[in-house]
Amino acid sequence: MCLKIIKAKMLILDGQQRLQSLFIGLKGSYEKKELYFDILSGESAAPEDVRYRFRFLSNYKAVFPWICFKEIVFYNGMPNRLADEVIAKADRELSDNDIARTTENVWKAIQMFVQHEALSYQELDSVDNPDAYTENDIVEIFIRANSGGTKLGKSDLLFSLLTSSWEDSDERMEELLDELNRPGYHFTRDFVLKTCLTLLGKGASYDIAKFRDGRTREAIIERWDEISAAISDVKDFLQGKTFIRTDRALPSYLGLIPIIYFRFKFPGKWGNISNLDSYILQTLLTGSFGGRPDTLIDKCTRRIDEISDFDVTELFGVIRADGRSLEVTRDTILNTRYSSKDIHLLFNLWYRDFNYQPAYENNLPQVDHIFPQSLLKTVKDENPETGRRNILRYKTGFRDQIANCMLLRTQENGAGGKSDALPMQWFRDKDDEYLDLHLIPKDKTLWELDRFEDFIEARKRLILEKFQYLLQ
Repeated sequence: MCLKIIKAKMLILDGQQRLQSLFIGLKGSYEKKELYFDILSGESAAPEDVRYRFRFLSNYKAVFPWICFKEIVFYNGMPNRLADEVIAKADRELSDNDIARTTENVWKAIQMFVQHEALSYQELDSVDNPDAYTENDIVEIFIRANSGGTKLGKSDLLFSLLTSSWEDSDERMEELLDELNRPGYHFTRDFVLKTCLTLLGKGASYDIAKFRDGRTREAIIERWDEISAAISDVKDFLQGKTFIRTDRALPSYLGLIPIIYFRFKFPGKWGNISNLDSYILQTLLTGSFGGRPDTLIDKCTRRIDEISDFDVTELFGVIRADGRSLEVTRDTILNTRYSSKDIHLLFNLWYRDFNYQPAYENNLPQVDHIFPQSLLKTVKDENPETGRRNILRYKTGFRDQIANCMLLRTQENGAGGKSDALPMQWFRDKDDEYLDLHLIPKDKTLWELDRFEDFIEARKRLILEKFQYLLQ
């Protein structure tokens, strides 16, 4: 009888580079050099990360106080005996402090690398308990455990499964993303992979089993040209036929997936879609595809299949039936804030002649406060408890509302431009065309700092008039 002994193997999900580094330092070599430890290092005054000195050295170049680190870690005798042997290697007489430091470092190295359970790990799967975690659980654990190192998302792991079957996947993906993002968008690999799953009828949600399925990977490879053409066509529609020409005006990309799906499934009908800009605008302004949108994307694509069309009214019905709002209200517009992407979406519709795609990035239009923040912060009310004027009258939210914001070209807002000028200074020599463009109330008394609140109310009315066609 012949017995075959099978040795169990452990696969490392996260921390492989750290373990490889430890192995090189403790057992291996780097460029034919081994890891050496300065046995006299460890001055308490030195910063912790450089307190102990290590260096890769060739054996013939290493002299005291450099000691081969593996000789310490894998020593079989007592630490004190090892310390004596190390001290004996010194090429000079050591001081009492040097002897004490050498002994201390030998003991510390053995404690840290031999005696203490310094490596923490979690076993995710084993022969004894193969069902402890699903593959998706393991992916999530990996992402969370690796958050302190190189940031890797689920798409990175799923894409790695695709690359195992497709040699050119990295190059083709980068080519597509470069084409999509050249005008100033920010499409991601995550978005492309989710779109691939949706277009191939696998559902929008990420599931590692979908990418482990060889048929899904083969379908992505075989139909990549069709998939990338569908995504590119929708990007071209955004860029050429809407005013959403930059990432700054695109709060979410996920609402585009049903459009891409229609273009992919019914390319012959693509040129005949009506009201597509209304669908894009309303879903973006209301955040319809926010939160957890996967089921909504699937419902929209099923409805497209059922009617073989991209009927905006039908899709709005699907979105509302999913419990999501599509209503653009006064508050939707007036509650838009200085730092939000929604303000750029509205400004794209408002300032239609501004160039959101300049050749030089520093020439991008800039959102500016009409009444400067620095001056509004000087307006304070009396504290009834102390009698001192130290209560800020205009909090951040009030200062940053869209009614106090305008879009300026870089040249206007840069050095020597508007800066901290009050409306009375900035608008005094501007003509009516300029004031109308920026929806500035023409009552000049409202341009003074003490009329700020009245200015805001008057400008709100002008903004709502401008966007009346959007309001429900």
